Amino acid sequence: MKKFLKIFGWILLIAFIGIQFFRPAKNLQEEIAANHISAKFPVPDDVKSILEKGCYDCHSNTSSYPWYFNIQPVGIWMNKHIVDGKKELNFSEYADKKPRFQYRKMEEVIKQVKEGEMPLNSYTWMHGGAKLTTDEKNKLLDWAKSIMDTLEAHYPIDSLKRKGPPPPQK
Repeated sequence: MKKFLKIFGWILLIAFIGIQFFRPAKNLQEEIAANHISAKFPVPDDVKSILEKGCYDCHSNTSSYPWYFNIQPVGIWMNKHIVDGKKELNFSEYADKKPRFQYRKMEEVIKQVKEGEMPLNSYTWMHGGAKLTTDEKNKLLDWAKSIMDTLEAHYPIDSLKRKGPPPPQK
């Protein structure tokens, strides 16, 4: 049994060292200002700082990476969060989407922030500064509602709302 544990330990060590050579690409694309949410809707400075600290790492094309991203499998796990987050909502490409998509995503932002689902607990656990205060949540909710109001003012409401899952991104 002791020999088995020793061999197993060596295998784990070799696997841990080997996985260090496989690193996901970093999410550091150039911002295309024409497609960023701020190109279409005003983003006040206080809301921008909230988005930067609690949203943009997973929901934009520019993420900031802590030192432990370079340790695998942590980097792989973090990269999966980023890929999944951008698939759901990417503020860097928001203005390029259809109005219905934009409206539905702001509905989701409001719902998830109210219910404490965003930012994810696994994110705030590792990034304590990303936890939103009640005041920050209210500012974010008001901002998202203002985007919905703007969309409602420019498009027929029945073209923005529909039952079922959100429309696919283009």
